[in-house]
Amino acid sequence: MPAAVAPTQPTHFPTAGAPAGKGAALDPRVPPIDLLPIIGPDAPPPAHGPVTLAAALDYCRGLATTHYENFSVLTSLVPARLRDDFAAVYAFCRWADDLGDETGADDAARARSLALLDWWKRETVACFDVGAGAPPAHPVFVALRETASKHAAHGLSAKPFLDLIDAFEQDQRVRAYETWDQCVDYCTRSANPVGRIVLMLGGYAPPEIDGANAERFAMSDATCTALQLINFWQDVRRDLLERDRVYLPSRETGITPEMLRAWVDTPGDAAARVRYIRAVRPLVERTSALFAAGRPLPRLLDPGLAPVVWLFGAGGEAIVRAVERMGCATLWHRPRLGRVTKAALVARAWVRSRVAGNRRA
Repeated sequence: MPAAVAPTQPTHFPTAGAPAGKGAALDPRVPPIDLLPIIGPDAPPPAHGPVTLAAALDYCRGLATTHYENFSVLTSLVPARLRDDFAAVYAFCRWADDLGDETGADDAARARSLALLDWWKRETVACFDVGAGAPPAHPVFVALRETASKHAAHGLSAKPFLDLIDAFEQDQRVRAYETWDQCVDYCTRSANPVGRIVLMLGGYAPPEIDGANAERFAMSDATCTALQLINFWQDVRRDLLERDRVYLPSRETGITPEMLRAWVDTPGDAAARVRYIRAVRPLVERTSALFAAGRPLPRLLDPGLAPVVWLFGAGGEAIVRAVERMGCATLWHRPRLGRVTKAALVARAWVRSRVAGNRRA
Protein backbone atom coordinates (compact mmCIF):
# COMPACT_ATOMS: atom_id res chain seq x y z
CA MET A 1 0.00 0.00 0.00
CA PRO A 2 1.37 3.43 -0.85
CA ALA A 3 1.96 5.76 2.05
CA ALA A 4 1.79 9.54 2.08
CA VAL A 5 5.03 11.44 2.31
CA ALA A 6 5.69 11.99 6.00
CA PRO A 7 5.00 15.50 7.32
CA THR A 8 8.10 17.59 7.66
CA GLN A 9 9.29 19.24 10.80
CA PRO A 10 8.68 22.99 11.15
CA THR A 11 10.71 24.86 8.57
CA HIS A 12 12.75 27.78 9.85
CA PHE A 13 12.50 31.03 7.90
CA PRO A 14 14.53 34.09 8.79
CA THR A 15 12.45 36.97 10.07
CA ALA A 16 13.22 40.51 11.05
CA GLY A 17 14.49 40.74 14.59
CA ALA A 18 15.59 37.12 14.84
CA PRO A 19 19.09 36.49 16.17
CA ALA A 20 21.77 35.58 13.65
CA GLY A 21 21.33 32.03 12.47
CA LYS A 22 17.84 31.80 13.97
CA GLY A 23 14.38 32.12 12.48
CA ALA A 24 10.71 31.78 13.18
CA ALA A 25 9.41 28.21 12.98
CA LEU A 26 7.05 28.16 10.00
CA ASP A 27 5.07 25.07 10.89
CA PRO A 28 3.02 23.64 8.00
CA ARG A 29 0.50 22.45 10.58
CA VAL A 30 -0.31 26.06 11.47
CA PRO A 31 -3.22 27.46 9.38
CA PRO A 32 -1.94 29.89 6.75
CA ILE A 33 -4.14 32.67 8.10
CA ASP A 34 -2.18 32.51 11.37
CA LEU A 35 1.13 32.89 9.54
CA LEU A 36 0.27 36.26 7.99
CA PRO A 37 2.29 38.20 10.62
CA ILE A 38 5.37 36.28 9.45
CA ILE A 39 4.86 35.95 5.68
CA GLY A 40 1.81 38.10 4.93
CA PRO A 41 1.49 41.34 2.94
CA ASP A 42 2.45 43.49 5.94
CA ALA A 43 5.18 41.25 7.32
CA PRO A 44 8.62 42.84 7.73
CA PRO A 45 11.23 41.84 5.16
CA PRO A 46 13.43 38.91 6.17
CA ALA A 47 16.52 40.15 7.98
CA HIS A 48 18.73 37.21 7.13
CA GLY A 49 18.28 36.65 3.41
CA PRO A 50 15.62 35.20 1.12
CA VAL A 51 13.91 31.87 1.58
CA THR A 52 15.79 29.11 -0.20
CA LEU A 53 14.10 26.84 -2.71
CA ALA A 54 14.85 23.82 -0.50
CA ALA A 55 13.16 25.43 2.52
CA ALA A 56 10.19 26.56 0.42
CA LEU A 57 9.67 23.08 -0.98
CA ASP A 58 9.96 21.58 2.49
CA TYR A 59 7.17 23.87 3.70
CA CYS A 60 4.94 23.07 0.69
CA ARG A 61 5.45 19.33 1.13
CA GLY A 62 4.54 19.64 4.79
CA LEU A 63 1.43 21.67 4.00
CA ALA A 64 0.32 19.05 1.47
CA THR A 65 0.59 16.22 3.99
CA THR A 66 -0.79 17.78 7.18
CA HIS A 67 -4.27 18.90 6.10
CA TYR A 68 -7.38 16.76 5.85
CA GLU A 69 -8.39 15.79 2.35
CA ASN A 70 -10.36 12.79 1.10
CA PHE A 71 -7.03 11.58 -0.22
CA SER A 72 -3.51 12.76 0.43
CA VAL A 73 -2.13 14.97 -2.33
CA LEU A 74 1.32 13.43 -2.12
CA THR A 75 1.48 9.64 -2.24
CA SER A 76 3.75 7.23 -4.03
CA LEU A 77 1.13 7.25 -6.81
CA VAL A 78 2.37 10.69 -7.87
CA PRO A 79 5.35 10.36 -10.23
CA ALA A 80 8.50 11.35 -8.35
CA ARG A 81 9.32 13.99 -10.96
CA LEU A 82 6.03 15.78 -10.21
CA ARG A 83 5.77 15.55 -6.42
CA ASP A 84 7.36 18.92 -5.71
CA ASP A 85 5.17 20.51 -8.38
CA PHE A 86 2.04 18.94 -6.88
CA ALA A 87 3.10 20.22 -3.45
CA ALA A 88 3.66 23.77 -4.75
CA VAL A 89 0.29 23.84 -6.52
CA TYR A 90 -1.49 22.41 -3.49
CA ALA A 91 0.17 24.99 -1.22
CA PHE A 92 -0.96 27.78 -3.55
CA CYS A 93 -4.55 26.50 -3.49
CA ARG A 94 -4.56 25.96 0.27
CA TRP A 95 -3.34 29.50 0.93
CA ALA A 96 -5.82 31.03 -1.52
CA ASP A 97 -8.66 28.98 -0.05
CA ASP A 98 -7.82 30.00 3.51
CA LEU A 99 -7.46 33.66 2.58
CA GLY A 100 -10.99 33.46 1.21
CA ASP A 101 -12.62 31.26 3.85
CA GLU A 102 -10.87 31.69 7.18
CA THR A 103 -11.21 35.39 7.98
CA GLY A 104 -14.82 35.07 9.14
CA ALA A 105 -18.29 35.52 7.65
CA ASP A 106 -19.31 39.12 8.33
CA ASP A 107 -18.87 42.12 6.04
CA ALA A 108 -15.59 43.18 7.63
CA ALA A 109 -14.19 39.66 7.24
CA ARG A 110 -15.20 39.54 3.58
CA ALA A 111 -13.54 42.90 2.97
CA ARG A 112 -10.37 41.61 4.61
CA SER A 113 -10.49 38.48 2.44
CA LEU A 114 -10.78 40.58 -0.71
CA ALA A 115 -7.74 42.61 0.33
CA LEU A 116 -5.73 39.48 1.07
CA LEU A 117 -6.77 37.83 -2.18
CA ASP A 118 -5.74 40.96 -4.07
CA TRP A 119 -2.31 40.63 -2.49
CA TRP A 120 -2.21 36.93 -3.46
CA LYS A 121 -3.17 37.87 -7.02
CA ARG A 122 -0.32 40.38 -7.30
CA GLU A 123 2.13 37.81 -5.96
CA THR A 124 0.87 35.30 -8.54
CA VAL A 125 1.38 37.68 -11.45
CA ALA A 126 4.89 38.49 -10.21
CA CYS A 127 5.68 34.80 -9.75
CA PHE A 128 4.96 33.97 -13.37
CA ASP A 129 6.71 37.08 -14.68
CA VAL A 130 9.99 35.20 -14.37
CA GLY A 131 12.13 37.67 -16.27
CA ALA A 132 11.15 40.81 -14.37
CA GLY A 133 11.23 42.17 -10.86
CA ALA A 134 12.61 40.75 -7.67
CA PRO A 135 12.36 37.03 -6.93
CA PRO A 136 9.43 35.94 -4.77
CA ALA A 137 9.75 36.19 -1.00
CA HIS A 138 6.78 34.04 0.06
CA PRO A 139 7.77 30.34 0.30
CA VAL A 140 4.76 29.21 -1.76
CA PHE A 141 5.79 31.43 -4.64
CA VAL A 142 9.45 30.51 -4.33
CA ALA A 143 8.39 26.91 -4.93
CA LEU A 144 5.74 27.76 -7.53
CA ARG A 145 8.15 29.82 -9.63
CA GLU A 146 10.29 26.69 -10.03
CA THR A 147 7.21 24.79 -11.21
CA ALA A 148 6.26 27.62 -13.59
CA SER A 149 9.72 27.58 -15.14
CA LYS A 150 9.78 23.78 -15.55
CA HIS A 151 6.38 23.53 -17.23
CA ALA A 152 6.10 26.73 -19.25
CA ALA A 153 6.72 24.72 -22.43
CA HIS A 154 3.47 22.84 -21.80
CA GLY A 155 1.45 26.03 -21.51
CA LEU A 156 1.51 26.49 -17.74
CA SER A 157 0.84 30.16 -17.09
CA ALA A 158 -0.64 32.41 -14.44
CA LYS A 159 -4.15 32.14 -15.94
CA PRO A 160 -5.49 29.04 -14.15
CA PHE A 161 -4.07 30.29 -10.86
CA LEU A 162 -5.69 33.70 -11.35
CA ASP A 163 -8.97 31.98 -12.25
CA LEU A 164 -8.86 30.21 -8.89
CA ILE A 165 -8.34 33.49 -7.07
CA ASP A 166 -11.24 34.99 -9.02
CA ALA A 167 -13.49 32.22 -7.69
CA PHE A 168 -12.41 32.91 -4.12
CA GLU A 169 -13.13 36.60 -4.68
CA GLN A 170 -16.57 35.67 -6.02
CA ASP A 171 -17.23 33.84 -2.75
CA GLN A 172 -16.90 37.17 -0.93
CA ARG A 173 -19.44 38.87 -3.20
CA VAL A 174 -21.97 36.11 -3.98
CA ARG A 175 -23.59 34.30 -1.07
CA ALA A 176 -26.35 32.38 -2.88
CA TYR A 177 -27.03 30.93 -6.33
CA GLU A 178 -30.26 30.68 -8.31
CA THR A 179 -29.49 28.27 -11.17
CA TRP A 180 -27.48 25.17 -12.00
CA ASP A 181 -25.72 27.10 -14.78
CA GLN A 182 -24.52 29.73 -12.28
CA CYS A 183 -23.04 26.97 -10.12
CA VAL A 184 -21.34 25.37 -13.11
CA ASP A 185 -19.97 28.73 -14.21
CA TYR A 186 -18.44 29.16 -10.75
CA CYS A 187 -16.82 25.72 -11.13
CA THR A 188 -15.06 26.83 -14.31
CA ARG A 189 -12.93 29.02 -12.05
CA SER A 190 -13.06 27.28 -8.67
CA ALA A 191 -12.31 23.70 -9.78
CA ASN A 192 -11.57 23.20 -13.47
CA PRO A 193 -8.26 25.14 -13.36
CA VAL A 194 -6.85 22.56 -10.92
CA GLY A 195 -7.43 19.71 -13.35
CA ARG A 196 -5.99 21.76 -16.18
CA ILE A 197 -2.88 22.50 -14.13
CA VAL A 198 -2.44 18.78 -13.41
CA LEU A 199 -2.67 17.98 -17.12
CA MET A 200 -0.08 20.63 -17.94
CA LEU A 201 2.23 19.28 -15.24
CA GLY A 202 1.81 15.90 -16.93
CA GLY A 203 2.97 17.33 -20.26
CA TYR A 204 -0.40 18.01 -21.93
CA ALA A 205 -0.65 21.53 -23.34
CA PRO A 206 -4.12 23.13 -23.32
CA PRO A 207 -6.25 22.93 -26.49
CA GLU A 208 -5.45 26.49 -27.53
CA ILE A 209 -1.84 25.33 -27.90
CA ASP A 210 -2.39 21.69 -28.91
CA GLY A 211 -5.81 20.85 -30.28
CA ALA A 212 -5.11 17.13 -29.87
CA ASN A 213 -5.69 17.55 -26.15
CA ALA A 214 -9.20 19.02 -26.44
CA GLU A 215 -10.92 15.79 -25.38
CA ARG A 216 -8.60 15.32 -22.40
CA PHE A 217 -9.26 18.83 -21.13
CA ALA A 218 -13.04 18.51 -21.65
CA MET A 219 -13.07 15.29 -19.59
CA SER A 220 -10.92 16.92 -16.93
CA ASP A 221 -13.32 19.87 -16.75
CA ALA A 222 -16.29 17.49 -16.37
CA THR A 223 -14.58 15.62 -13.53
CA CYS A 224 -13.48 18.76 -11.70
CA THR A 225 -16.88 20.41 -12.03
CA ALA A 226 -18.45 17.24 -10.64
CA LEU A 227 -15.98 17.19 -7.73
CA GLN A 228 -16.86 20.78 -6.84
CA LEU A 229 -20.60 20.19 -7.15
CA ILE A 230 -20.66 17.06 -4.99
CA ASN A 231 -18.67 19.04 -2.44
CA PHE A 232 -21.46 21.65 -2.52
CA TRP A 233 -24.21 19.07 -2.01
CA GLN A 234 -22.15 17.34 0.69
CA ASP A 235 -21.36 20.55 2.61
CA VAL A 236 -24.71 22.39 2.59
CA ARG A 237 -24.85 22.56 6.38
CA ARG A 238 -21.26 23.71 6.90
CA ASP A 239 -21.41 26.31 4.13
CA LEU A 240 -24.64 27.68 5.58
CA LEU A 241 -23.59 27.84 9.23
CA GLU A 242 -19.86 28.57 8.99
CA ARG A 243 -19.59 30.65 5.82
CA ASP A 244 -23.07 32.08 5.28
CA ARG A 245 -23.10 30.67 1.73
CA VAL A 246 -25.69 28.60 -0.11
CA TYR A 247 -24.79 26.91 -3.38
CA LEU A 248 -28.07 25.01 -3.82
CA PRO A 249 -29.68 26.74 -6.84
CA SER A 250 -32.86 28.24 -5.42
CA ARG A 251 -34.73 28.65 -8.71
CA GLU A 252 -34.39 24.98 -9.61
CA THR A 253 -34.81 23.52 -6.13
CA GLY A 254 -37.44 25.90 -4.81
CA ILE A 255 -35.39 26.14 -1.61
CA THR A 256 -34.16 29.50 -0.34
CA PRO A 257 -31.42 30.24 2.18
CA GLU A 258 -34.12 31.34 4.63
CA MET A 259 -35.81 27.96 4.37
CA LEU A 260 -32.53 26.14 5.00
CA ARG A 261 -31.90 28.21 8.13
CA ALA A 262 -35.37 27.37 9.39
CA TRP A 263 -34.87 23.65 8.75
CA VAL A 264 -31.28 23.13 9.84
CA ASP A 265 -32.09 22.45 13.50
CA THR A 266 -35.26 20.46 12.88
CA PRO A 267 -34.14 17.03 11.62
CA GLY A 268 -37.44 15.58 12.77
CA ASP A 269 -39.51 17.79 10.46
CA ALA A 270 -40.66 15.14 7.99
CA ALA A 271 -42.16 17.60 5.51
CA ALA A 272 -38.97 19.66 5.35
CA ARG A 273 -36.86 16.54 5.06
CA VAL A 274 -38.88 15.17 2.14
CA ARG A 275 -38.85 18.50 0.34
CA TYR A 276 -35.09 18.89 0.80
CA ILE A 277 -34.30 15.36 -0.38
CA ARG A 278 -36.51 15.73 -3.46
CA ALA A 279 -34.68 18.96 -4.31
CA VAL A 280 -31.14 17.64 -3.82
CA ARG A 281 -31.50 14.21 -5.45
CA PRO A 282 -31.75 15.57 -9.05
CA LEU A 283 -28.63 17.69 -8.43
CA VAL A 284 -26.73 14.61 -7.30
CA GLU A 285 -27.93 12.69 -10.38
CA ARG A 286 -26.74 15.47 -12.72
CA THR A 287 -23.41 15.53 -10.90
CA SER A 288 -23.07 11.77 -11.32
CA ALA A 289 -23.56 12.21 -15.08
CA LEU A 290 -20.63 14.65 -15.14
CA PHE A 291 -18.43 12.09 -13.40
CA ALA A 292 -19.46 9.57 -16.05
CA ALA A 293 -18.48 12.02 -18.80
CA GLY A 294 -14.99 12.37 -17.33
CA ARG A 295 -14.49 8.71 -16.40
CA PRO A 296 -12.55 7.70 -19.58
CA LEU A 297 -9.86 10.37 -18.98
CA PRO A 298 -7.24 8.15 -17.26
CA ARG A 299 -7.14 5.89 -20.34
CA LEU A 300 -6.01 8.88 -22.39
CA LEU A 301 -3.11 9.79 -20.07
CA ASP A 302 0.44 8.69 -19.51
CA PRO A 303 0.46 5.57 -17.29
CA GLY A 304 2.39 7.46 -14.62
CA LEU A 305 -0.30 10.15 -14.26
CA ALA A 306 -3.39 8.05 -14.95
CA PRO A 307 -3.74 6.38 -11.49
CA VAL A 308 -3.57 9.76 -9.73
CA VAL A 309 -6.32 11.21 -11.92
CA TRP A 310 -8.36 8.01 -11.62
CA LEU A 311 -8.18 8.16 -7.80
CA PHE A 312 -9.69 11.63 -7.55
CA GLY A 313 -12.49 10.83 -9.98
CA ALA A 314 -13.23 7.53 -8.24
CA GLY A 315 -13.13 9.26 -4.87
CA GLY A 316 -15.69 11.80 -6.05
CA GLU A 317 -17.97 9.06 -7.30
CA ALA A 318 -17.63 7.32 -3.94
CA ILE A 319 -18.86 10.50 -2.26
CA VAL A 320 -21.83 10.54 -4.65
CA ARG A 321 -22.68 7.02 -3.51
CA ALA A 322 -22.28 8.04 0.14
CA VAL A 323 -24.68 10.96 -0.36
CA GLU A 324 -27.17 8.66 -2.06
CA ARG A 325 -26.90 6.00 0.67
CA MET A 326 -27.88 8.46 3.37
CA GLY A 327 -30.83 9.65 1.31
CA CYS A 328 -29.36 12.99 0.18
CA ALA A 329 -30.30 14.49 3.57
CA THR A 330 -27.06 16.46 3.72
CA LEU A 331 -28.55 19.43 5.56
CA TRP A 332 -28.58 17.34 8.73
CA HIS A 333 -25.65 14.98 8.22
CA ARG A 334 -22.42 15.34 6.27
CA PRO A 335 -21.39 12.08 4.56
CA ARG A 336 -17.69 11.26 4.55
CA LEU A 337 -15.66 8.44 3.11
CA GLY A 338 -14.66 5.94 5.77
CA ARG A 339 -11.13 4.66 6.16
CA VAL A 340 -11.96 1.29 4.62
CA THR A 341 -13.47 2.92 1.52
CA LYS A 342 -10.50 5.26 1.11
CA ALA A 343 -8.02 2.46 1.64
CA ALA A 344 -9.79 0.30 -0.95
CA LEU A 345 -9.74 3.08 -3.53
CA VAL A 346 -6.07 3.86 -2.92
CA ALA A 347 -5.28 0.14 -3.19
CA ARG A 348 -7.05 -0.02 -6.54
CA ALA A 349 -5.14 3.03 -7.76
CA TRP A 350 -1.89 1.50 -6.51
CA VAL A 351 -2.58 -1.75 -8.42
CA ARG A 352 -3.37 0.25 -11.55
CA SER A 353 -0.04 2.08 -11.20
CA ARG A 354 1.88 -1.18 -10.78
CA VAL A 355 0.18 -2.75 -13.80
CA ALA A 356 0.96 0.35 -15.86
CA GLY A 357 4.58 0.19 -14.66
CA ASN A 358 4.89 -3.43 -15.70
CA ARG A 359 3.53 -2.59 -19.14
CA ARG A 360 6.19 0.10 -19.55
CA ALA A 361 8.97 -2.23 -18.44
